[in-house]
Amino acid sequence: MIGRVRGKILEKSTHQVVVDVQGLGYEVDIPLTTFFQLGDSGAEVMLYTHLVVRDDAHLLFGFSTASERELFRALIKVNGVGPKLAVAILSGVDARAFSRCIQNNDVKALTALPGVGKKTAERLIIEMRDRLPALTEGLLPAAQRAPDLVADAEAALIGLGYKPQEAARALGQIEDQDVSVERLIRQALKSLA
Repeated sequence: MIGRVRGKILEKSTHQVVVDVQGLGYEVDIPLTTFFQLGDSGAEVMLYTHLVVRDDAHLLFGFSTASERELFRALIKVNGVGPKLAVAILSGVDARAFSRCIQNNDVKALTALPGVGKKTAERLIIEMRDRLPALTEGLLPAAQRAPDLVADAEAALIGLGYKPQEAARALGQIEDQDVSVERLIRQALKSLA
């Protein structure tokens, strides 16, 4: 198993990066959340990886954090969710927002993700609900904001025309934990501008 890759970025696209590790180029499939954290070509990068061995190919998937890799591993254990769909899910929503969708039984938000239909969304909620507390410990700050405030602020940002992943990313960067919904929205809009 290849658990981690460290080297220089040779090439990158929105779904794949080629990492030069001492002369050997690894093609690593990545979600958009990882793509946005990569530097330019030639920059040093370290990715947590998961190797999928199939009859016709060996596929290496990379993630910027170990927590994101663990969420990927939990997703591919769900019946009907393969590695490509798991990467698509992680590309469409960050781990915190995904966790909120599962905890709030938000089928509508999950079906907005690429490749996720109503049955798959319901299956994700049922099968992931028990696994999420262990997975999200490393993802959520110790003094987590009230989920209602964050969910309300996220819904307002989506109503203003922002994509769910943009709204979740902007809200996740706000450090001030004890604020109102209005203040969360204002701070998120500043980071989105």
